[in-house]
Amino acid sequence: MKLSAGKIKSLEAVSDKRGIIAAAAMDQRGSLRSAIAKGKGVDKKEISNDMMSEFKEAVVRILTPHASAILLDPEFGLRAAQARAKNAGLLLAYEKSGYDNTKPGRLPDLLDNYSARRLVEAGADCVKILLYYAPSDPPHVNDLKHAWVERIGDECRACDVPFFLEFVTYEEGVEEKSIEFARKKPEFVIKSMEEFSRDRYGVDVLKVEVPINMAYVAGTRACKGESAYTREQAKDYFRRAASVAKKPFIYLSAGVSNEVFQETLELASETGVNFSGVLCGRATWADAVPIYGRSGIRALEDWLNDQGVRNIRNVNNALGAAKPWFGFYGATSAAALA
Repeated sequence: MKLSAGKIKSLEAVSDKRGIIAAAAMDQRGSLRSAIAKGKGVDKKEISNDMMSEFKEAVVRILTPHASAILLDPEFGLRAAQARAKNAGLLLAYEKSGYDNTKPGRLPDLLDNYSARRLVEAGADCVKILLYYAPSDPPHVNDLKHAWVERIGDECRACDVPFFLEFVTYEEGVEEKSIEFARKKPEFVIKSMEEFSRDRYGVDVLKVEVPINMAYVAGTRACKGESAYTREQAKDYFRRAASVAKKPFIYLSAGVSNEVFQETLELASETGVNFSGVLCGRATWADAVPIYGRSGIRALEDWLNDQGVRNIRNVNNALGAAKPWFGFYGATSAAALA
């Protein structure tokens, strides 16, 4: 595996001095609009684009001094991108929010008015896409998704921009927070990491779920009832998933609380796996959404300056065991790859 000089430079831009990706995520669109509307007690149609941008700008301005990068969407996030701290690189999302729910398979789509080239022109150091992926789906569904990822990989390669692939696993007809899915999740994550590590996809960094659901790990603070795995079994799943990765990988917070994500990273650290950081969104700022909905921008800023900063510092403090992304390429520094 070789990286171009352009991709190396861009990966450095979204990493800290250690080569760890300690990034914040604020690319939510449909879910954010709905959450703000719920906080305000109004229909989501009443949430303007300006409100979406205002929320994102506040999060970016206050939290990026504590992050190596920020992930935003070009629809509502470009104004916010200009407010980021100088130390923070920029990732831009390329996919449309959500997925096609008119047919089975949770098929993805790209933003109509953007390309990898246009995202770079808008200031992106890296391009990110989200893919809902189920190894158990019919082969023809996954063949469509594989070809889709290949095209994006080729597009990013042509533009010499790093490609971050985020996949979220699921199974049709199974509730993702259920113990039934928790038992299937490890194999789903492992198979997905193995598949998209293949060079044909052109992925530079995998943004992955942890291979377990912490709510079902016996003996953890997150587990409040029945369990699907012991702590040692959970640690083994972390190791098995890491063993199949042939690309640097970082963990996403997947909508859990800050406390649960901290405990997740503590468990990952105990295993010694070579994860290269995080791209953490809602675990940092989600609790601020109803505050913004009820009380407006000043209340949001006050919350972010206090609890929001504490949340992102909690995540950063849990990254002591993370390994530099360039270590995946057998290098001791990014400069050594050039």
